[in-house]
Amino acid sequence: MKVLVCISKTPDTTTKIAFTADHSAVNYDGVKFIINPYDEHALAKGMELKENHGAELTVIHVGPADGDQIIRKCFAIGADKGIRVNTDAIDGLQVDKEIVAATSGEQFDAIITGRESIDYNGGMVGEMIGELLGIPSVSYCQQLDIDGNTASMKRFIDGGEESLTAQLPVVVSAVKELGEPRIPNMRGIMQARTKPITVVEPATGAANTTIGKYDAPAQKSGCKYIDACNAEQLIEILHNEKKLF
Repeated sequence: MKVLVCISKTPDTTTKIAFTADHSAVNYDGVKFIINPYDEHALAKGMELKENHGAELTVIHVGPADGDQIIRKCFAIGADKGIRVNTDAIDGLQVDKEIVAATSGEQFDAIITGRESIDYNGGMVGEMIGELLGIPSVSYCQQLDIDGNTASMKRFIDGGEESLTAQLPVVVSAVKELGEPRIPNMRGIMQARTKPITVVEPATGAANTTIGKYDAPAQKSGCKYIDACNAEQLIEILHNEKKLF
């Protein structure tokens, strides 16, 4: 069995985001990057498949050389191979095309992504990989079991859960319930230093998305408290100040 886990890097959740002077880009000076948290759950499931089924576990990342650090963390956790596509990740479709092109010579039984990245929250990579490859994809996957050539999955839907089965290969996007993130041990950290990272150049050209400007959300105004017994004042505020009716 061969498993591919798609890994992205995102700013640490405690990072305060700032923009360049002209607001044309994010200012990443001094920003600490981590493995996207949802991708950590995907990697944990990949490790389970490695341990339980003897799977060969490959991770892939689309990004410049500073992404090598997160691939090495994946090595430290237990990934066998690492691939980096040497280009900036601009949008979901570009990332998907690069992943498909970089792995075109291999046949993976399971491809696992996080449900979304926590910086842009696109939530599209897993589904579009499935579409580009012409194989089943299951989003918001909380459970994945493989028996022979059959994958049994459970995923969250509005108001409940849905159980599905599909023949391998399959793509799933992970929610946090799919796998508990692993912590590298010292042996894994030492081994990660010597494992080679396969770097490939981009194959699909420029992305279709351009970013015009970044702006921070408008500052929230203060709260106005109304006595529970004074419904008339609340109605007056909603009507005259907020113009809601």
